[in-house]
Amino acid sequence: MISDQDVAAYRRDGYIVVPDVLGAAEIATLQAVIDDLIANAANVDSHDDVYDLEPSHTRAQPRVRRIKAPHKINARFMDVVRHPRVLAILSRLLGPDLRLYGSKLNMKAPRYGSPVEWHQDWAFYPHTNDDVLAIGVMLDDMELSNGPLLVVPGSHTGPVYDHHADGTFCGAVDPATIEAEIDRAVPLTGRAGSMSFHHVRLLHGSALNTSNRRRQLLLYEVTAADAWPLRGVTDLAAFDTQMIVGQTNITPRLEAVPVRMPLPPATHQGSIYENQMGSARRYFAMADAVN
Repeated sequence: MISDQDVAAYRRDGYIVVPDVLGAAEIATLQAVIDDLIANAANVDSHDDVYDLEPSHTRAQPRVRRIKAPHKINARFMDVVRHPRVLAILSRLLGPDLRLYGSKLNMKAPRYGSPVEWHQDWAFYPHTNDDVLAIGVMLDDMELSNGPLLVVPGSHTGPVYDHHADGTFCGAVDPATIEAEIDRAVPLTGRAGSMSFHHVRLLHGSALNTSNRRRQLLLYEVTAADAWPLRGVTDLAAFDTQMIVGQTNITPRLEAVPVRMPLPPATHQGSIYENQMGSARRYFAMADAVN
């Protein structure tokens, strides 16, 4: 699925976009599951273990900005990360032994889909090494107007930025400290069925959806099997069930990678949207809609 040049680009820039990994029929199958999940949000009034809701959500007009851990909700989502074409790409980028750290489905409805402030995934879940990445499955055509992922090329080789405000983790970087980096940001766009792969330390964010089209992005966090979370493993058997392919081990690979722990924990617990309510300054227009 990817060439040596693609692998080199990932190492250099911290991301690649691979077109047409999934076909139209596969996307349609996923969309049917998602439509049912959104419809069922009419039965809830606040965030729960499945739904992270838009501030404007009501039962009469269900508005969902995230489905939490979709791979635990429906087997179709686990099928995606185990798809032969996906595994072929992951094996080139991370090696043969792979673990699923987590998943989420971020949804931006037309005209009001919430933004995500600048951050590095590494700030949320540092590991013993950084052979860790996120897959972004484009379930809709991604264009600049509907709030695609924005990334800063090469930032994965730089510092781990401070994601704290007033000494407490908030899951966002103060934009005043990364003005030069933001100026270099590029959008990850593509047709539905395309996938992005971005390094865990890559600086990224996404703006409000200002278009009249939705934007659904299915995300998976995948690690090399010898990358162990620094916040610990409390249940080895459960940890091993997260293996996607290959062999597990109990020998973490230690690398000299910069780390800043996400502690003290965020004042606003929950998803990144909730965490970022504690940030002192926000970059994206109308980001206060998150509040």
